[in-house]
Amino acid sequence: MLDIHQALKKYWGYDSFRPMQERIIQSLMDGHDAAVIMPTGGGKSLCYQLPALALGRTVLVVSPLIALMQDQMAQLADMGIPAAMLNSTQPGDEQRAVTRAATQGAFRLLYLSPERLAREDTVAWLERVPLALFAIDEAHCISEWGHEFRPEYRQLATLRQNFPDIPIAAFTASATKRVRHDILDQLRLRDPHKYIASFHRANLRYVVEECAGNAHRQRILQAARAYSGQSIIVYAPTIALVEELVDFLGNHDIPAVPYNGQMDAAARRRNQERWMNDEVRVLVGTIAFGLGINKAAVRAVIHTSLPKSIEQYYQEAGRAGRDGLPADCVLLWQPRDAGLLAYFIDQLQDPQEKQRAWQRYHAVRRFAESDVCRHLQICNHFGQTPKWTRCDMCDVCGNRPSWLDEPIVESVAKKKKKKAAPVVATPPPKRPAPVRESPQSGTGAFAGRPAARVVKSVASAPPPADGALLEFLKEWRRRTAQRAAVPAYVVLSDASLEDLCRKRPSNLRELLAVFGFGERKAEMYGGEIFSALEAYRKGARAERQERQASPAEETAALLAEGKSLEEIARIRGRRLSTVVEVVTELIADGRVEYRMDWVGESRHEEIAEAARRLGTDRLKTLKDALPPDVTYEELRLVVAWLKRETGERP
Repeated sequence: MLDIHQALKKYWGYDSFRPMQERIIQSLMDGHDAAVIMPTGGGKSLCYQLPALALGRTVLVVSPLIALMQDQMAQLADMGIPAAMLNSTQPGDEQRAVTRAATQGAFRLLYLSPERLAREDTVAWLERVPLALFAIDEAHCISEWGHEFRPEYRQLATLRQNFPDIPIAAFTASATKRVRHDILDQLRLRDPHKYIASFHRANLRYVVEECAGNAHRQRILQAARAYSGQSIIVYAPTIALVEELVDFLGNHDIPAVPYNGQMDAAARRRNQERWMNDEVRVLVGTIAFGLGINKAAVRAVIHTSLPKSIEQYYQEAGRAGRDGLPADCVLLWQPRDAGLLAYFIDQLQDPQEKQRAWQRYHAVRRFAESDVCRHLQICNHFGQTPKWTRCDMCDVCGNRPSWLDEPIVESVAKKKKKKAAPVVATPPPKRPAPVRESPQSGTGAFAGRPAARVVKSVASAPPPADGALLEFLKEWRRRTAQRAAVPAYVVLSDASLEDLCRKRPSNLRELLAVFGFGERKAEMYGGEIFSALEAYRKGARAERQERQASPAEETAALLAEGKSLEEIARIRGRRLSTVVEVVTELIADGRVEYRMDWVGESRHEEIAEAARRLGTDRLKTLKDALPPDVTYEELRLVVAWLKRETGERP
């Protein structure tokens, strides 16, 4: 067996383990079942990847997403660790080759979906594979009380029956006490070693603000400007809002990419890669985006509506600040969000499912409206009882980013100052703040004993990297990742790039001292990195990116070419309603002339007459007064024309 500390340095390039990792790894190598609850960014994957390497046998990883499997495999390949996956997208001959090689012990990691693992033929050939253990990733999916319950995960209950002597380890980032107990029962874990990290992520600043109307658009614009040059995620509840926000930001010279479940898979992956590779720093997505996202340097996650549960919010917001540096988690909501959630809950037919949904609804509503410390609420929700009552890293405790104090007419929060605590108007922080106390883990049957959390003070934080060199190396990383067809973080993490900038190694020995450089990575990229550092020393700099046409400019150009609104929607990959939204802005600004053929002359007159009579403040009032076949898109276009004619700004 390999020494785990030597393997950590040789393959991962790390000098030490994160809290709890070493004890989890030792448990698995000793053949114990295990249940691990560790926050996003805590290093769960290392806990089952390193034992596979050290034991010299195959760890079978159950993963819910093909994209997640692909990304982990790319990282392992970059470190020189043999891995493979089996899924429905692979040709038959490739699948057969993988199964043959697996029986010969060719892989340290083997990734399968829960559906594949439940097949009888899969069980038959796995009996011939030299297995070390089963690792169940995103294990909360197995519980009906989990926020991402997937029925196919229930089939994993047969693992113990089919492979009674193979250890099983369950991993998840977000699970309440009830879900944790359900995981143990469903997987039939035998006297498992239980590890639960603190749910308190002290580097995250939680902020909740109630917004009215379209105020969230202005807030997101303010945020995107505040985090200039840094990566952020914006979550929107609908595909239409995703597209609207992407175009809204683009029209203010902030490029953003959309991500939703109805996009073509290739387009989704391309947009995700552009964001991961720092080609575009703002990603606007539905909840379809996120599982397995491994980008450490995300400085903010902004939600534009109430999430369905605390667990969902904790998981999504937790994609910020995985590098340990301060980051912001901002929830912008309005009362109608709650009404929409309640409406969908009422549509549920299963009484138990409806009950669970109502419990989640009340919990997330309390989180948004309560004047109790946000970090404390989250810890309590997951069964952890901290000794402190104040975090100093949330709006309730008086800490909020300065961009939220910029005036905005629509903001309800500006009219109702609920908090008596003084506002700390600070920009997005760049260095870690010292933490007074490390909250302990929860108590109860599932509680483990996490190692003491190491927190660097401001005084011990590393000096900032040379910004110009960092951008130059990011450009090199983008090109390298594109050649290899992998995400940028697979080549090097942001933390590794920053350490490169500080240490500027000139030989292989010095390069191996840089954070995240194992032997394989140093051999693969050493020559190119030395050349890049030398080129920078001689005056080379990152190329300036050419400004892309904004959505409004692109739409105006297509209109000038005589394209119809439907054609523009197809060309731009947008819904018709999103294109109409842009066109109405162009009409209001006088940059595009209204065209009667968009709605037809008789329809135009019909809508215009109703608008003059009933006013233009509420489109629903107009819609109800007109024939049913009149669309909201037609209403918006005619109302924009009418307001332009009367000199009123839409």
